[in-house]
Amino acid sequence: MNHVMGLYRRLENVLSGFRHLDGLPPLLLRLYLAPVMLQAGWQKLSNFESTAAWFGNPDWGLGVPMPEVMAGLAAGTEFLGGILLIVGFAVRWISLPLMFTMLVAAVTVHWQNGWLAIADAGSWLANERVLEAADRLERGRAILQENGNYDWLTGRGSFVILNNGIEFAATYFIMLLSLLFTGAGRYVSVDYWVKQWAQREALK
Repeated sequence: MNHVMGLYRRLENVLSGFRHLDGLPPLLLRLYLAPVMLQAGWQKLSNFESTAAWFGNPDWGLGVPMPEVMAGLAAGTEFLGGILLIVGFAVRWISLPLMFTMLVAAVTVHWQNGWLAIADAGSWLANERVLEAADRLERGRAILQENGNYDWLTGRGSFVILNNGIEFAATYFIMLLSLLFTGAGRYVSVDYWVKQWAQREALK
């Protein structure tokens, strides 16, 4: 038992040497999420009328009340959130509305499609919608192989069917939840240096 405990302590000492790099995972999460949020927000802002119409229409959209206000809030949160994630400022605070945005998107837009973002009939997460999409995909490929330059058409990747499930929204939600607890990380964030300054001021 003493040998086991000694080995455990040595391993812990090795891992503790990485403590000065504990700001790296939050930094990578921020830099991964920032362009996603910026793109989503900019897309809504640059096409605001159609975005608001989609928010408000109950037949082919979300059917939410006050669609202009809701679209503006979603777009502003995503775009501003992306900027704040890049510089690492107010990261824990902005994570909350961004998480809410991802949750709303998952429930109102993606939930009925299941988990998968891309239809993959071979996945254990495939639902009836995904399995049925496989037949359509194969038929589409056959038509293109017969009537089109298939090698050129697939030269930059295979054809797939977008299932639009909750996979991405759920993943972003979990990443933001992690940032809510860890914060922006040390060294490479405005939050870290603001905290350092505040602590020095408190000691004066």
